[in-house]
Amino acid sequence: MAAGRLVICPTPIGNLEDVTLRVLSALREADVVACEDTRRTRVLLDRYGVKASLVSYHEHNERSRAGELVGRMREGAVVALVSDAGMPVISDPGFELVRASVAAGLPVEVLPGPSAALAALVASGLPADAWHFVGFLPRKRAELERLFAATAETLVAFESPRRVAASLAVLASLDPARPVAVARELTKVHEEVVRGDAESVAQRYAESPPRGEVVLVVGPAPAGAPDLEPAVAALRRLVEAGAKPRPAAKVVAELTGAPANALYEALQG
Repeated sequence: MAAGRLVICPTPIGNLEDVTLRVLSALREADVVACEDTRRTRVLLDRYGVKASLVSYHEHNERSRAGELVGRMREGAVVALVSDAGMPVISDPGFELVRASVAAGLPVEVLPGPSAALAALVASGLPADAWHFVGFLPRKRAELERLFAATAETLVAFESPRRVAASLAVLASLDPARPVAVARELTKVHEEVVRGDAESVAQRYAESPPRGEVVLVVGPAPAGAPDLEPAVAALRRLVEAGAKPRPAAKVVAELTGAPANALYEALQG
């Protein structure tokens, strides 16, 4: 039997009317729809009267399910892959299945559709000619400081609403004037995009944490912003030679312009 194929189907990030006609057609024609949460996907399918055979495909069963689905495609099945919202694989399950499909020589078709990262980038009003998507922001302060200090392009990241204030506070401590935008509940009833400098936006969310899905967009680091890696390497050599970390971090900061706290935290991390 002729080999089947994998079809990547982006789904709405909030408003169900954002699904494309091609995605609905692909879901109707698929032999099986692999979805992150069958209950969430069923809501979308019921809205448009799509009858489909669903199978769960999430972060806990990616590898085992990928092998099973590749086997079905080799027998001629068409598999449609969806996540709960947006483009599969982008900070969502799907990578293992795409990689396994490519390795098996199976066709992989990617349909265009909604993306929270792209919507937030465009809505932010920040430069979009070159940008850096990092998925979810790191939790450790030292890693956050290195990321914010070294990014020469507009930075786009997902963030938990519970951590927005803390992440913005880190950015404000490094560069209070850095332009940022917090895009919340995109395409939904309570959609909101808050734009401003890091200090004022950090203060806003320190007093009133956001709710719902959040995408954080951060303007490029200013020209001449220090690259922390060489400075951290120099600090590490000083400490290995016997210097105390805190005083050594201050010395390296004076020589390089890098934040002393960021250097110290990076050394500890």
